[in-house]
Amino acid sequence: MILDVKNLTKTFEKNNKTFTAVDNISFQINKGECLGIVGESGSGKSTIAKMLVRLLNPDSGEINFLGKDLATANKSELQATRKDIQMIFQNPLDSFNPRKKLKTSVGAGLKYIMGLNKKEIDKKVNEALNLVGLKPEYADRYINKISGGECQRAAIARAILVEPKLLICDEITSALDVSVQAQIIDLLVDLRNKMNMSYIFITHDLTLVRYLCDRVLVMYKGNEVESGTAKDIFENPMHPYTKLLLSCIMTVDNIDENKSISYEKLQHSGGCKFKEMCPNRMEICNSIKPEIKQINNRNIRCHLYND
Repeated sequence: MILDVKNLTKTFEKNNKTFTAVDNISFQINKGECLGIVGESGSGKSTIAKMLVRLLNPDSGEINFLGKDLATANKSELQATRKDIQMIFQNPLDSFNPRKKLKTSVGAGLKYIMGLNKKEIDKKVNEALNLVGLKPEYADRYINKISGGECQRAAIARAILVEPKLLICDEITSALDVSVQAQIIDLLVDLRNKMNMSYIFITHDLTLVRYLCDRVLVMYKGNEVESGTAKDIFENPMHPYTKLLLSCIMTVDNIDENKSISYEKLQHSGGCKFKEMCPNRMEICNSIKPEIKQINNRNIRCHLYND
């Protein structure tokens, strides 16, 4: 096991109201494994990712990565882990300096994380660009002179350049057209086989999750509602929310990450967070929050499965 997350929690304040974006989440990832995290906008997926790389500080919980708790790590301890855990963002264009050539932006990590010289950096940058399907001449191009798919490939090259053990992919295909999406996913599969990396794949595209992931964590309003193997989740969903996602009753528009989040809707009055939408709502759902139960090798949070 390379990552063991325990009881991770994060709250935010908006208009003098506090809401819980990530509520006591736990999960594990083994070497070479891919975990898909799915759910609609506001479910807490990206907040988890940002806490794992400490772009956000958790309120409580543990992030045990290769034997170190990143949740409490200081600046120097975090710096020591940068090589082993990398993140690719939804919009890679925002993460590149438009005034610098691609080779400079892609190779920055080698200078600051690994302390390599210019000759060593140029060599590794060319190798990484080749690995993601970009020709050597791309090294001297600026980010505004390449396509969206090429930009995403460059972002992947930058992330894998330091040979991480865990790669976090946060909605990395959502801004790409279908043909380019397929190319990026095939690239990730190929890199996983070559480098034996572990992945966290955050998306609202369930088709990609089924194709790419070994296990799936389904989230709703900051809670884990169900998790298990991809095969079990897709062939036999147990939680009502998971069933809605997979039956397409919950349309793509409903789970589109690009829409604005209504923080007022994230407020919770007690009981089950899914009660207002649940077709199986019972009286107990109104007042008592269900606990996580282990059933048939998966976790599920639902009163339907009370003993």
